[in-house]
This record gives sequence, C-alpha cells and structure tokens, in this order.
Amino acid sequence: MRFPTKPCSIRKRASTLECGGWSRKAGGLTPLSYGTAACDLKTPVFPHRRKAVCAPSPSPTALQDAPRHSKIPGHDDRVKNRAYANMNCSMRLNSLKTLSMTLMLASLLIAATTRAADKTLMDYFLPTPIVGALTTNVWGAPGIFPRDPGNGLEDVTMTNWCYWDGQIIKGPDGKFHMFASRWDQAKGHNGWFGSVAVHAVSDNPVGPYVDKGMYWPDSLGGKGHNVTALVLPNDEGYAVIVSETRPGAVFVSKSLDGPWTIKGLLTVEGQTNWRASNVSLLLRPDGDYMIVPRNGRVMISKAADGVCGPYKIVGPAFPRGIPNLEDPVVWYGGGLYHIVVNSWSTRTAYHLTSKDGKTNWVNRGLAYDPRKNFVRYTDGTINHWDKMERPGVLLENGHVKYFTLAALDVEKNQERGNDTHGSKVVVIPFDGEAFDRDMAKIIAAEDAAAAAAAPTNAPAENK
Repeated sequence: MRFPTKPCSIRKRASTLECGGWSRKAGGLTPLSYGTAACDLKTPVFPHRRKAVCAPSPSPTALQDAPRHSKIPGHDDRVKNRAYANMNCSMRLNSLKTLSMTLMLASLLIAATTRAADKTLMDYFLPTPIVGALTTNVWGAPGIFPRDPGNGLEDVTMTNWCYWDGQIIKGPDGKFHMFASRWDQAKGHNGWFGSVAVHAVSDNPVGPYVDKGMYWPDSLGGKGHNVTALVLPNDEGYAVIVSETRPGAVFVSKSLDGPWTIKGLLTVEGQTNWRASNVSLLLRPDGDYMIVPRNGRVMISKAADGVCGPYKIVGPAFPRGIPNLEDPVVWYGGGLYHIVVNSWSTRTAYHLTSKDGKTNWVNRGLAYDPRKNFVRYTDGTINHWDKMERPGVLLENGHVKYFTLAALDVEKNQERGNDTHGSKVVVIPFDGEAFDRDMAKIIAAEDAAAAAAAPTNAPAENK
C-alpha cells in the first residue's frame, strides 16, 4: 500500500526541487524553513512535469528508536532509508555550520590584526631626540650628515677610539651605564682584535655617554669584545660577558662602577673545547639562564647551575636560507621570547619569536636595514649608516624602550684608520608597548586560526 502523496514545488529557473523541508540543487541538499515531507528523489523530474512525489517523514524519535531495517507503521523501507539519509545529511550540515562559524570568528580576529601583521619590528623605531645639535662638522661619510654627535657613545674627534657593542643597564642611581668595547682608531676597523671592554655613563638614555675607562685593566690589559651585560638575581649584582677575543669570560660585580672580578668561563655540556662567539645572555622569567651565540643554538643553564653553566643545547633558533647570521640579541617581553639577528653580508637584520624561548622560533621578517629610513631625528633628518650591527635592548616596565646599535659609516675594509671614518654606538628610541600589543594580537590570531584548522570529532554515522 502506498501512502498518500502531496505535490512539491519545482523551480525550473533555479533547477530546484523543494520538498519536505529540503532544497535539492546540483551539488547537494540545503535546508528550507518550511515543510515536513521527505521527497522521493528517485522520481524523475522533467521540464514538462510540474509535480513530484513526496511522502510524510517519520518523526526523529521513531527513527532513533527503530533498528536500521525495521518496519515503521505507515512507511516503507525506501522512505525510511531516505529519511535516515536526510537526518545524516542534517548532522553533517550542523557540523559544517559549527566549523563555518569557528572559521568566521577566526577570520574576523585575523582581519582585526591585519594592520599589525603588515608591520615589522622596524616600523616601531621612534624619532630620536636631538640632545646636542645636528652638524656636518664631524667625522663620517656623507650618508650620515647631518647628525648628532651627542647621541650614544663616540669619539667626536675620531683621534683616539672606535667604539662597538653597547648594552645599557639603568643603575639604582638613575644613571645609564653602557657596556661597550673600543680600540685604537689608527688601526682601522680591524683594530677590534685588540679591543678592550669599557664602561660609559650618561644621565640620559640617548646620550651623550662619557667613557669612564676599562672594566678590568688588570685582566689581560682589559681585553674584551662582544661585550654584553645583565642584572643578576637575588641582589647578586651584575655580570658582564665578553667573547670572540676571549673564550666566554664572565665578570661580576656588586656595583656597576666595579670593581669587576672574573667568575669563570661559559661552559656547554659535552663540549669541553667550546669557545663563545657573539653571545647574547638572558635571565629568563623562570630563573634559568639562556644564551644564544653566533651559531643560533639556544642554550639553557638551570638557575642552580648559575650564569657560567654548564649550558645545555635545546635547539636551533635561526631560520634557514639566510646567509651569514650573527650578532643575536635575545630578550623576553610581552609574553614572548624575541631575537634580533643580523645578516652581515646582506646588511639586513631579522626578528624571531618563540613562546617558550626554546623551540618553534618564527621568522617575523625585517628588524632593521640601514638603507631604510629608520634612523631619523625628531626634525625629520635621516641618517644612513653603512653597517649597523651588535644590537642591544634596554627594557622599561617589561617593554623595549631603546635599541643600541654599533654603527660604521663605510664598509669595514674601507675604514683604515686616520681617515675621518670610524664607528660608534647609537641609541634609538623604540615603541615597545605598541610593539608588544600588536604582537599579542598576531599571536592570538594565529592561535585562533590553528584551533579552527585542527581536526574535530565528526558525528558518528548510523550503520
């Protein structure tokens, strides 16, 4: 016995068969807001035919309670099987709706961060205040004129010293202490092989910094290069690390004004002959020490083992495919670990981030390029140094406030000494608060996109 049928509307223009709450189109079914009948989709529909056959659908309760091939009073197996197909299709559609909603929310979040994502670290450098006066009556190549000799640390006359490195620590006296290296300018840039570590002080973070002399004149004549420093925990004082010309020597003092005594050498687990080069050092929020040397391998020393180590290699940080990376600086800010590392041959530096500081480092793109207009004064004047290396950061309230960079006005092999060329340490303001705020948006968008793309448990199909 066949059940009474009822007509279904056919929209020829849209090639659509509407019936039982569903719209049949090429490519699948879509739900309608009306109707309760299941359509006999096997019934041929031709342009000259205006009716199709439909039968009432069984209730969802009846379908759930009945075995897959059992008889339901008033319905044959074909109708029941089609109803099961409709119900499974509905479950799939609901799952797709949920996924679509998740993706839509992720898309909105990503769209909200488009402006932040279009920026790189270099976009957060701020105009540098003029602390002295802009002048051309000073050493240097034309690209750095006019400039302010009162910025950072330099020998204004270029008759004595070339300066390099330049990490800053703000002291309890409110003064700013710079840890740098210097060498005889008459020897040209290659004089750095004989550089010594020096202490410079300023009342202003931008400068001018006054050279106070060598940190440890009685240790190898003050020898030191790749100078960096940090504040030790638990009121232990300060540590200064030098590498390249010395094998990772660590000096400590209770005061930024010294005296400084050697504590030991940096050591790496399983590498008795390891020699430090271009080391950047960080005291992590968890109390452990972290170094990143020239080779880009992240190394950790447990708090109990101290600043000298032994350090354990936990993984690489630098991206592949970028040549001649060196001079990393590592810091923690805005809930992320950051590295800026310089490609000396391409004169371009890159910004990397990691959530745990050990793994999954992401290349965020350009950090700085001396050919770009990022070294600018508050009056709009721009300087283009030939080389800008050895980046350092000064944090304030957890955000980078200033970058330091060792700057050279010509190619290194063109700086031969006694030639009106040389190097100095420049200090550039940085909007670390906006930078960390935008980075947080980018990370949130990435996390949302990853969650939306992650596989979800699909609804089980009736067998």
